[in-house]
Amino acid sequence: MKPIVYALISATFLASSALTPVLAQDAKPFRATVIGHVLLPAESFVPAPADAPALLRTSGKFTGAVRNDKLRSVEGISALSDKTAPRKIGISLPFDGQPVQGFSGIKALGNGEFLVVTDNGFGNKANSPDAMLMFHRLKIDFASNQIQRQDTLFLHDPDRKVPFLIVNEATDKRYLTGGDFDLESVQVAGDTLWFGEEFGPYLIATDRQGKVKQVVETKVSGKLVRSPDHYAMRSPGAPAAMSFEIRRSKGFEGMAASKDGKFLYPLLEGALWDAAANGTEKGADGKEYLRILEFDLAKSDWSGRNWKYRLEANGNSIGDFNMIDANTGLIIERDDTEGNAARACKGEIKPDCFNVPAKFKRIYKIDLSQVDADGYAKKVGYIDLMDMADPNRKAKQGGEPGEGSQRLTFPFFTIENVDVVDAMHIIVGNDNNLPYSSGRQLGKSDDNEFVLLEVKDFLAAK
Repeated sequence: MKPIVYALISATFLASSALTPVLAQDAKPFRATVIGHVLLPAESFVPAPADAPALLRTSGKFTGAVRNDKLRSVEGISALSDKTAPRKIGISLPFDGQPVQGFSGIKALGNGEFLVVTDNGFGNKANSPDAMLMFHRLKIDFASNQIQRQDTLFLHDPDRKVPFLIVNEATDKRYLTGGDFDLESVQVAGDTLWFGEEFGPYLIATDRQGKVKQVVETKVSGKLVRSPDHYAMRSPGAPAAMSFEIRRSKGFEGMAASKDGKFLYPLLEGALWDAAANGTEKGADGKEYLRILEFDLAKSDWSGRNWKYRLEANGNSIGDFNMIDANTGLIIERDDTEGNAARACKGEIKPDCFNVPAKFKRIYKIDLSQVDADGYAKKVGYIDLMDMADPNRKAKQGGEPGEGSQRLTFPFFTIENVDVVDAMHIIVGNDNNLPYSSGRQLGKSDDNEFVLLEVKDFLAAK
């Protein structure tokens, strides 16, 4: 997810999926304890493949008002929203090679290995045509504080499965870039990888090497929905409103998979537009809700079923979604702020303090089998990523005194990785928006951090 300016949108979709009716109730808070904490430095790069076009040997050339090919000539500035003052963070563009970070989705593979997805590049389609779309297999050893990148594979489309003109159209391998798609989540189904995407939004199927097999458009209750970045959208020739149903950068941020391997559960980051109400979809309580959709892998089509996920506050976003078991799953819900409250500005907006520090960064456990009469999946409980217990001082950075013991906070703008490791533990990671996010330390670009949390009671909660 990236901060953007939203356009006028119109359409409405009213659907719900009710299973076992349940009474609404508040989610219960649970404590998370830090077991391990590893860091991948912000400046981690990988060279483009030998057969990639020259355009992709460097990256970040289009992040300014005009093209700039001079390496490391423009300092990155952290200003992720209009709530913050621009802050220098010590990293300059363009880069020699491709940034490994930031990570926008994770899938645990077992044995300490994780599949992670690199975000689209530098924030949007216009500034990311030289940022390659890639995924990685990481080996993480929390006991020894080691993280190793085992493999990096790049998405490509030599069979022309993508239904629109891509940046590298006139090449044999047709490597995909952030000018084509914005990957935000990943799941494994046999020999196929499925990626949740924001621009369309789309589902993208590839083989294990990243070769595109299929691109699927999105339907909600049988109706096609699109964002302004969908390939079929065209700007009007004269001043006029464009009609679309999903706000820019509010497509599929999270995507879980059923434990039996039959379904994908893509989750929209933002609420659909309700044309009748001239606003985003909201419940009777005035709170926005998001759609969890269901995609049938055997039929390679949308089932038509969906659930509602109620946001705790309007304007919140989700970061990732993975299932725990057949019915329950983990969803990151967060606000759009960054930074430690202890370094908050006093009064005017300034670059040497956090103007709007992070407040709401949680992981919720939901139950898709417990749905109320309005179609809302039950929120069972949550953990607070701004208050993780660290009694054994495992934090490599960001540790601070807490109530009764040391604690670790995760004060990042985007936290986009969560999955179950075993019956007691989950892994959580941030997307560092390289080189634009600086939530951990003023004047320094965020690293990619992974934390292993003991949350046995949370995972077992009903």
